[in-house]
Amino acid sequence: MQKFLPVNSNEMKERGWDQVDFVYVTGDAYVDHSSFGAAIISRLLESRGYRVGMIPQPDWHRKESIQVFGEPRLGFLVTAGNMDSMVNHYSVSGKRRQKDSYSPGGRMGLRPDMPTVVYSNLIRQTYKNTPIILGGIEASLRRLAHYDYWQNKIRRSVLMDSGADLISYGMGEHSIVEIADALSSGIPVQELTYIPGTVYKCRDLSRVYDPIVLPSYEELQESKKAYADSFAMQYKNTDSFTARPLAESYGTKGYVIQNPPSKPLTSQEMDDVYDLPYTGKYHPMYEKDGGIPALEEVKFSLTSNRGCFGGCSFCALTFHQGRILQTRSHESILREAVRMTEDPDFKGYIHDVGGPTADFRQPSCEKQLTKGVCQNRQCLFPDPCRNLNVDHSDYVALLKKLRNLPGVKKVFIRSGVRFDYVMADGNPEFLRELVEHHVSGQLRVAPEHVSDQVLRYMGKPQHEVYESFLRAYEKANRKTGMQQYAVPYFMSSHPGCTMKEAVKLAEYVRDLGFTPEQVQDFYPTPSTLSTCMYYTGIHPLTKEKVYVPRNPHEKAIQRALMQYKNPANRELVLEGLKLAGRMDLVGYGKQCLLRPDKYKSGPPDKNMKSQGRKKTIRNVHKKKAK
Repeated sequence: MQKFLPVNSNEMKERGWDQVDFVYVTGDAYVDHSSFGAAIISRLLESRGYRVGMIPQPDWHRKESIQVFGEPRLGFLVTAGNMDSMVNHYSVSGKRRQKDSYSPGGRMGLRPDMPTVVYSNLIRQTYKNTPIILGGIEASLRRLAHYDYWQNKIRRSVLMDSGADLISYGMGEHSIVEIADALSSGIPVQELTYIPGTVYKCRDLSRVYDPIVLPSYEELQESKKAYADSFAMQYKNTDSFTARPLAESYGTKGYVIQNPPSKPLTSQEMDDVYDLPYTGKYHPMYEKDGGIPALEEVKFSLTSNRGCFGGCSFCALTFHQGRILQTRSHESILREAVRMTEDPDFKGYIHDVGGPTADFRQPSCEKQLTKGVCQNRQCLFPDPCRNLNVDHSDYVALLKKLRNLPGVKKVFIRSGVRFDYVMADGNPEFLRELVEHHVSGQLRVAPEHVSDQVLRYMGKPQHEVYESFLRAYEKANRKTGMQQYAVPYFMSSHPGCTMKEAVKLAEYVRDLGFTPEQVQDFYPTPSTLSTCMYYTGIHPLTKEKVYVPRNPHEKAIQRALMQYKNPANRELVLEGLKLAGRMDLVGYGKQCLLRPDKYKSGPPDKNMKSQGRKKTIRNVHKKKAK
C-alpha cells in the first residue's frame, strides 16, 4: 500500500532518513490527491529521488512548528494552499467565512492571512540562509506588485514581503524539478536566475537579457494609469513562446525579475504527473476531525485538461495555467477511473471530467504549439477566431469510454461547458451526448450577465449567443425525450455595470421565473483584468475609462436586485429602481418587480386593466373574506 510522505521526524526515521531534501510547508491540510498542488509537487519530487517531508498548517505563532524535520538539505517549499488565503477567509463584503474546506472538519482559523508571507518569515527567523521557494496560487498571482482588495492598496511582490528566494509560478512541475536539480548540484539559490516559470530578486539588470522594464513600485503607488500600463504588459507576456523577462524596480532594494513562463506540459508529461502514486486520501491524522471537506468535492472527479483560451476578464487562469490547452491521454484518464471504481466509497458516479473548461480538449489552433497564443487577440471573444479549431469529437469519445467502464453508472460534467464554443461547433453530437448522458437534471452554465456592455468588459460573448445555446439545449432535450434545465450563473457589480444594467439583469431573472439562491458579487482578486479595471477605472488593453461600482451600498443594491422577491431586499431594490429611473417596475403588472407599499401608495386603482393587477386585487379580496 502506498504510504503518505512523512509528517514528523519519527516517520522520517522510519524510512531510514536522517534528513529530508525539502520541507514542504502548506496552509492546507495534507491531502494526497492530484487535485491538490502540494500533492503533485511533493510526489513529483519523490519520483525524482528527492526526500520530502510535509508540514501542513503549522502553528505560525511558534517557530518550533516549522522545525519538525530540522534544516532540509536543499530548501523549504512554501505554499498557501489550493486557494488564495484571503478569498478562503473573507467574503467579498469582508465578512469572515465560517468554514475552511481545506482544513480538518472544515474548521476555520488553522492558517493565517497570507500564509505565504507569514510562514516564510517564520522560517527565515530560524534558518537564515536556507533557500525558500514559494509556489501555489497565492504566490503565483502575487508575483509582481498587485492591487490588494482587502487592504485597498498596491502591495509589493510577495517575494519582497516574504524574504523568500524564488517563486515557482504557474503549475510548477517543470520549474520545481529544474530548481531541485540545480540546488542538488551545488548551485547557490542566488544563481538560479535562468529558470523559466520563476521570479527572483537582483540588485541590477546587468544579467537580465532583453527585459521589459515595468513601471516601478513607486510609480504604481502614485499612478493608476501606470498600474494599468504595467498590467497590460504583463498580460501580453504570459505565453512561454513569446514572453520576455519582466523587470520591476523597488528603488534601492533592487529589482524583481519575472522569467518567461515554463513550456506547457505535453500529454505524456501530463500522464506522468497524474500517474504518480497518490493515495487519493487525506492523512489519517484527520480522521478524528471528520476528514477534509474539500476532498469530497473532487474525490470521484477526473482532470482531463489544463489551461483555458476562454479569456474571461475576471479569471486569473491566463496568469496561472496559461491559454494553451494541455490534455491527458484517454489511457491515463481511464486508468485513474478504473482505480476510482475500486474505492469502497465509489457508488458508480463519476462527478466530473474536465478542468477549467470541461469541453476543451485541444489547443484553440495549431500554431499555438509552435508560435504561442496571439498577444492582441482572443480565441473566442468578441467572436470565435476564424482559425479556431472547434472539435468535441475527442471529448465525446473519452466520455463514451468512461461510461462503458464496469462499475460506472453515470458520468457527469460539472466543471462547466463553454456554451459559445458549443455553438461554434457545427456538429450537434456533443450537445446530444451531453443532454442524454451527462446532465443530472440541471446543467450549470455561466452567461454571467445579459447586458452586452457588461459582457464586453467581462470578455464574454454577447447575450444572444447564450440565448441561441438555450434554444439548442431545449431542442436537444426534446429530441432525447429529456426534461432538463439550464441553471445560469450571474455576477453582480462587475466593472462596467451601472444600475441600469443591474436592473436589466433583474428583469431577465424575472422573466426566467426563478430567484437565484446565491448571487456572485464581483470579487477583485489578484492578477485578473477585471481587478485592474476595478482599481484603476481603466480597461488596461483598450485604455478606455470604465464605470466601476465600488461603493459597498451600491454593490448591495445590485446584489439585491437579483433577489428582488426576498422581502428583506425591498428597500434596496426600491432604491436601485429609483436610481435607474425605472419606477415603472413598481406596480401590479406582470412586469413589475415590486408592489407599491400599501401604507404609502394607498389602495390599488379600481380601473387597472392589467390582468396581473386584477389577479392581485382578487387575491386581496379573498384574504379579506377569509
